[in-house]
Amino acid sequence: MSDTAPPPTTHAHFADGVLELTLSYPRRRNALAMELREALIEHLERGLADPECRAIILTGEGGHFCAGGDISGMGKPTAMQGRRRMMNGHRMTRLLVEGEKPVIAAVEGHAAGAGISMAAACDIVVASREAIFTCSFNRVGLVPDLGAAWTVSNRIGLGRAKLLMLLGEPMPATEAAEIGLVDRLAPPGEALEVARGMARQIATRSPLSNAMAKTLLNRSTGTLGESLQAEADAQGLLYASGDFIEGSTAFLEKRPPVFPGG
Repeated sequence: MSDTAPPPTTHAHFADGVLELTLSYPRRRNALAMELREALIEHLERGLADPECRAIILTGEGGHFCAGGDISGMGKPTAMQGRRRMMNGHRMTRLLVEGEKPVIAAVEGHAAGAGISMAAACDIVVASREAIFTCSFNRVGLVPDLGAAWTVSNRIGLGRAKLLMLLGEPMPATEAAEIGLVDRLAPPGEALEVARGMARQIATRSPLSNAMAKTLLNRSTGTLGESLQAEADAQGLLYASGDFIEGSTAFLEKRPPVFPGG
């Protein structure tokens, strides 16, 4: 590493209700160095707590999304050190999955290892047609981490997840879209712009509705009865919200709503 090279980090930009987070470690294809992880966690926590933030985009600098864990910076950890490292990563996964704001991954180039885990943890995945997804933890003697066993299998099914993780073969974005790992394809170099358009559209919708919908979907792995009860609880709260009052009034008045988020 050059002494003049900038340290790994995550950059944040906020505009029009959208928080854009860019993984920045381009000389290692945005591998998840600890400094980058910590910055990402901090920005996610701030964005999720900010009522002005209505949607989040996660992308990578330098033509790639994320090459996974920073193997060069891992050293030879003990079992307990490795476990603590995982718990730190799990904070990030929980923020992406359980946070109330919709998160869109904009993927160019490679999403490998923990990079595929991060993409799958997002609510929507936009990928360049030339992007490549690889889940080859078994090449370095590890298991898929950052929640991939849950997020990836929920997206593509158990059998396909086993195929992806046990073979560890690179998967082109077009194939990833066919099986549900990618939600929308974009021309090369335009994944971020497509994600921005989607995020701006989401930002005009009711933030309370989006938060409740995301929570309901994350709980949909239970029984039908549990899902219906959660739906009734959520809808009951929304009927009494300012967002519903504004949304229904705007509908009747035939004008665009301006949701207060409360």
